[in-house]
Amino acid sequence: MSDIQCVGIYYHPRLDEARNSADELARKLKAHGVDVWTSMPWEPDRSTEHLAHTDLLICLGGDGTILRAARASAGFDCLILGVDLGRQAFLTELLPEQLDEHIPDLFNGNFVVEDRAMLEAQPVGVDGEAPSTLTALNDVMIGRGSLGQPAYIAVWVGEDLVGVVRADAVVVASATGSTGYSLSAGGPILHPQARSVVLTPVAPHLAQAAPMVLPGDAEIELRLGREHPGSLSVDGQRPYALKPGGGVHVQRSESLARLVRFAERSFFPQLGKRLAWLDERRIEAVSRTGIEAFDAKNADPA
Repeated sequence: MSDIQCVGIYYHPRLDEARNSADELARKLKAHGVDVWTSMPWEPDRSTEHLAHTDLLICLGGDGTILRAARASAGFDCLILGVDLGRQAFLTELLPEQLDEHIPDLFNGNFVVEDRAMLEAQPVGVDGEAPSTLTALNDVMIGRGSLGQPAYIAVWVGEDLVGVVRADAVVVASATGSTGYSLSAGGPILHPQARSVVLTPVAPHLAQAAPMVLPGDAEIELRLGREHPGSLSVDGQRPYALKPGGGVHVQRSESLARLVRFAERSFFPQLGKRLAWLDERRIEAVSRTGIEAFDAKNADPA
């Protein structure tokens, strides 16, 4: 049996079906005798006021909704279940039509928890107001402040100055974030259970700047040059303006994003499908037998 006594429901405000689904789901959960509250994750007060005693957050939306849930719940140790109402997502677990059959599993304890490493960022030299500490599940990025003007970004790992990169931006990504913006910029893919950190320059100018995989306990400092302002973004959200010379200190957070899974599943078939590496035409180009084996392995059970 699980010990779920209070459930929060985050719903995406721009998806018409999300609000209706949240209300219907709340009624079904209350029938199990638990406390339930609902909120858009974009409501700062309402979306966080009950987290201290919330055991499970159900996110109706996509990966962006889960990213907000992970940041909001950091330090509260509540579980997160993602229901995909948008585009195909890496972090969601269920489709809407699968939710009803799995509600009993939540209360019977028939699930596993997948812990994902998060990042902690401390901004320096922000032009305006910003929290002293920001938490990210995907990535932390600093970059140029205006189009057409690359930024000079100094990179320290621990006490060592690695170098000064002239680029559009530098991204520090967790294993989860390695399949996000970092991947688009040419960074490596990490298994989601890895605790390493990826540092990826974005569009480096006139000099080679390769991405690096750093140990999980690395402390990273990124600083802008002294001539131009820039910006800081966490999980791709609204950027904070940085003054010239501003930057960010990044390290792995003590908090984990605790994602509910109803079965152990391999990361690699999921990755291959999302990136179209398992497109049938590609498999057929290698082996017709390979296609048949793939179809048989992924066929729905009768």
